[in-house]
Amino acid sequence: MNKMKYPNQTDDVYGIKVAGFKKKTFVLWREVVMAYAAPAIMAGIGGLATADRGLQLGALTTIGGTSALMALMIGLLLRSRVGHIRWVIGAPHLVVVGVFALAGSSFGLFAAWVTSGLLEITIPSNHLAWFDRVWIDFPLSGFIASTIVTWRWRLAVTTNFSSKRRRKK
Repeated sequence: MNKMKYPNQTDDVYGIKVAGFKKKTFVLWREVVMAYAAPAIMAGIGGLATADRGLQLGALTTIGGTSALMALMIGLLLRSRVGHIRWVIGAPHLVVVGVFALAGSSFGLFAAWVTSGLLEITIPSNHLAWFDRVWIDFPLSGFIASTIVTWRWRLAVTTNFSSKRRRKK
């Protein structure tokens, strides 16, 4: 009787060794570039699809610009002393992201109020194409940018922190 030997398919799976954790880093300039590009491209596509000239213009100005500015501000804030506060590192991921998202949208709302107030003083006619959009674009862009930046920063911090704890053990 001729027996055929079949290879064990699970040998390769169990033979893979963990090579170690790849350290995730938080690079602020990449976050700012992506915070500008991603919403600007998506809003631009939406403006083209709906033939909304105001959305097309807002994609490059108020939407992309506000997102990039908020990403820069939140990123600098998290890299400073605020990022080392115990509750920011120790609190659950969603709580930290939620707090910073609320702060980002609140700051966007405040920026829209200041911008509209300054424009009413300097240009009383208010016939700018993007003037009416700031009340939606600024808070929404602030919310999205601060959510994404905080989420990615927190992933980088917790990955680096947990890999340092593993090495100590």
